[in-house]
Amino acid sequence: MPESSHDHDGDLETATLGGGCFWCIEAVLKELDGVQSATSGYAGGHVDDPSYEAVCRGRTGHAEVVQVAFDPGTIGYRDLLEVFFTVHTPTTLNREGPDVGSQYRSAVYYHDDDQRRTVEAVIEDVEPLYDDDIVTDVEPLETFYPAEEYHQDYFEKNPDDTYCTVNVNPKLSKLREKHAELVT
Repeated sequence: MPESSHDHDGDLETATLGGGCFWCIEAVLKELDGVQSATSGYAGGHVDDPSYEAVCRGRTGHAEVVQVAFDPGTIGYRDLLEVFFTVHTPTTLNREGPDVGSQYRSAVYYHDDDQRRTVEAVIEDVEPLYDDDIVTDVEPLETFYPAEEYHQDYFEKNPDDTYCTVNVNPKLSKLREKHAELVT
């Protein structure tokens, strides 16, 4: 049974999204007004508590994902999904930019039936904007494993890292251009 999309105090909701390297997605989602936290991690695999090295070898079945706690009174789940589909390429199987492998697949791990219905509706709405079919996995979240500490807030800690300047900065620019009203 998927975890609830609501936290224990009922104020925040949770979304779990994978769109290539989690450093990129985390940096983008943290820019959004209403996002309280963004945690890089792993979901969708068949190995308990996987390491980054094992995920990178492609043997655990996990995708790199970001789990977001957000205030639905400030930003809706649909808004998060629209940003998500804007800042990664949901039409390439197991690839995002220079990153290739099943751990980089486009995936939405929904927390309840409302989220499942919303993501299916958003995919239907945005698919005509692409030349190719959207290949995003849409699955219930079974377990989320936070990534190792050095992956958390990676862009914030390493803004001059070559990977970040080449891959994260363009995604942040696209976010600010296409969704300026949602940025803090």
